[in-house]
Amino acid sequence: MGNRVYDIFGEDFPLLIKFIDAKTPLSIQVHPSNALAKERHNSFGKNEMWYVMEAEEGAELIVGFNQKVTKEIYSEHLNNSTLSEILNIEKVKKGDTFYISTGRVHAIGAGVLLAEIQQTSNITYRIYDYDRVDAKTGEKRELHTEMALDAIDFEFYDDYKTVYENKVNVSNKLVYSPYFKTNIIKISGEIKKDYTNLDSFVIYMCVEDSVNVAYNNQDYNLKTGETLLIPACINHIKINADLAVLLEVYL
Repeated sequence: MGNRVYDIFGEDFPLLIKFIDAKTPLSIQVHPSNALAKERHNSFGKNEMWYVMEAEEGAELIVGFNQKVTKEIYSEHLNNSTLSEILNIEKVKKGDTFYISTGRVHAIGAGVLLAEIQQTSNITYRIYDYDRVDAKTGEKRELHTEMALDAIDFEFYDDYKTVYENKVNVSNKLVYSPYFKTNIIKISGEIKKDYTNLDSFVIYMCVEDSVNVAYNNQDYNLKTGETLLIPACINHIKINADLAVLLEVYL
């Protein structure tokens, strides 16, 4: 993990790495802050990011609000099943990136395949699930209406989408937060990476095509939807691809 990372997290791995392929809309939810999650659940909060790998035409994500709201306005819309009127709905395409800070209401729509990077935490407050009923139990899924109320950030932000460069064969800054750093690398040919001064593990997420990752005459072929963990003790890496895209994640 790296000495610096181990000093903070011990033997608890600090990140969760996921690929989410949404065939139907996922529930609208929010994650509590570190302080609230610690107080209520003795857990970390869950700051996370999304990188859209594929999106069907018209596919959407929900990220935050489209206006400044109060708890009272929010509760009124929630009770009237008109929450969509105050939510920020983003039409998305391949390459779109969003940082989902704790407190930000969010949901993944149908027809979206994305890479998700987040703090290690299982604390999620489900706000709305489209009144769906479980096929086995006949019951609606549990909602966390009251707990979510104190966790939500009701502010309105001008732009929720991350703007970034995507130069070839360099690590372009994608999302830097106190909880993880993510770069995007568009690879054409061979590049060399030197992590001598990083003191952290590195995770490669292949989000387009395939790459070959080499270390000390060992080769790993990484295809779209696969990940590779580079331990902190490995400093020099070679990456080859005709044309591929990696997310490079570390602390």
